[in-house]
Amino acid sequence: MAYNEKLADATREIISSTHKNIEEKKMFGGLCFMVNGKMCVGVEQDRMMVRFDPALNEQIMEKEGVKPMDFTSKIMKGYAFVDIEVLNTKKKLEYWIKLALEYNKIAKAAKKKKK
Repeated sequence: MAYNEKLADATREIISSTHKNIEEKKMFGGLCFMVNGKMCVGVEQDRMMVRFDPALNEQIMEKEGVKPMDFTSKIMKGYAFVDIEVLNTKKKLEYWIKLALEYNKIAKAAKKKKK
């Protein structure tokens, strides 16, 4: 599955305006933006994955165009998919990216796998 290049470019521009330690990884059939070694946002063809403070889970899930992220049928609190239709302005896209970047400051990095 290819990811949405236009959405990826806009995401890259917003993140790089305030952050330097950014890595892009192809995963989950899309493109994931890692900030400071931590998963932050991901871009797919028709939606964006956003990582946010799990304490905000209830209020985030009530927003338009938001669905819980559920890999292997397990809902992951602090992660959501946002439909591309909701990301139709720069201001709306910035809201979701800034939400993820704010949490990124305190989020824990994934444990490194032993080789």
